[in-house]
Amino acid sequence: MQRLLFLALLLTVACQPTSEKQQENTAITPPNVIIFYVDDLGYGDLSSYGAVGVTTPYVDQLVENGIKFTDAHSPAATCTPSRYSLLTGEYAFRNEARVLPGDAPLLIDTVQTTMADMFKQKGYATAVVGKWHLGLGNGDVDWNKEVKPGPLELGFDYSFLLPATGDRVPTVYLENYEVVNAEENDPIEVSYKGKVGERPTGTERPDLLRYGADPQHSETIINGISRIGTMAGGKKAEWVDEEFPDVFTGKANDFIEANKDNPFFLFFSFHDIHVPRLPNERFKGKSQMGYRGDAIVQMDWMTGQIMSKLEELGIADNTLVIFTSDNGPVLDDGYADGAVEKLGAHKPAGDYRGAKYSAFEAGTRVPMVVSWPAGIKEAKTSAALISQTDIFASLAYLLNYHLGKDEAPDSQNALDALLGKDEEGVPYLLEEAETLALRMGKWKYIAPLPQDKAIPAWISDIKDIEGGLSYEPQLYNLAEDPGEENNIAEKNSEMVEKMQAKIDEIRGGGS
Repeated sequence: MQRLLFLALLLTVACQPTSEKQQENTAITPPNVIIFYVDDLGYGDLSSYGAVGVTTPYVDQLVENGIKFTDAHSPAATCTPSRYSLLTGEYAFRNEARVLPGDAPLLIDTVQTTMADMFKQKGYATAVVGKWHLGLGNGDVDWNKEVKPGPLELGFDYSFLLPATGDRVPTVYLENYEVVNAEENDPIEVSYKGKVGERPTGTERPDLLRYGADPQHSETIINGISRIGTMAGGKKAEWVDEEFPDVFTGKANDFIEANKDNPFFLFFSFHDIHVPRLPNERFKGKSQMGYRGDAIVQMDWMTGQIMSKLEELGIADNTLVIFTSDNGPVLDDGYADGAVEKLGAHKPAGDYRGAKYSAFEAGTRVPMVVSWPAGIKEAKTSAALISQTDIFASLAYLLNYHLGKDEAPDSQNALDALLGKDEEGVPYLLEEAETLALRMGKWKYIAPLPQDKAIPAWISDIKDIEGGLSYEPQLYNLAEDPGEENNIAEKNSEMVEKMQAKIDEIRGGGS
């Protein structure tokens, strides 16, 4: 009955003036919300998006029962900025957000309202499970004491984290404030400035590695993989990469079980398919693409396990699921794990140009699926333009949460698009990748780099990726040129001026 009341409210508010739509209604039970946030999953990496050599049946079930988006975007072409914008509704460049080292301080100010804060204020239980990579503490973290501030100061009731990523130390789990299995007689020390401890590094002992790594990823060896940064102590606290799927899925399902009778928000942040790729033994060989493809299979299984838990508890119908990725795909991202050699006919970015780190479309155009059986009755494919930055304001609208002036300042309400009722989406979206790019309908504009800023050579030279960066403006008509092959900026000066003016307005704080 409560679910029916909530659906009736949606139909009612859709026909009322905006001021009435935002009125509080405490007599309804809103949906549970889960955001599945995959790492480095490209537009073409799911079988429902055309993958070759790997199948993703569990995610495909979401597609069969929900909205499959073909023009959805991560806020940035790298992970930390995307995560920042998703959780805050603010463009990452406003906080100079970039990929962080493993010992970075907390990036999000604790006075800033996050998506988790919003849910908590609406009576939800909130949790984050998985990769964090938004910094912890106030600098110079002592991993042997309580590590804070962190997610619990940002609106989450519970957190179980990889503090940064799998390729960075510390290689330990952090549950709420405590390192799991830490021992007083084996204190943890982490350094990104010089070697600490006695563990060998990949540079010193390449013979100990399961597969090779570039110089950046060749420091402390844990579980046969060299990482970025060095670490001493914490031997009992070390994670085992192959256990990630069971550990993270178990923690997520424990949270869901504990809150099955209350509304909850779960930010489930995968490590897969980020490097280092070490899929569990039962997933090895399940694709035709080696470890990267097997990690996709593992990610799909994890999604299925959580969805099965919802079904088991009888709460799947009234759970709104958003499945998407933090940026575009990358093959060789520091480790020689065979991703390039075993790619075959698979196209991780689909038909789009670029990849992770790139200003071209593949840097941010990612798969996105929204499923909510009680609220979305007809499965469909949507070409609506939408950014993850817009999820905050959209869910706020769904929950009748009144955003304050400084809350989610860059987030646009796109709820109708999320629910498949609007085929157009937002009027514009911003993409961040060493420069700013702008989408308006069919138009894609990449702002030129300033003349005093060097084009980062590592994107092409080390990652073998087209960065899409130039000292000249770039304009593409994606309706006619989805591969961004023909720069038509010179022939369309008015459109260039219009889109550059919009970027200038956004930079100045407008929207």
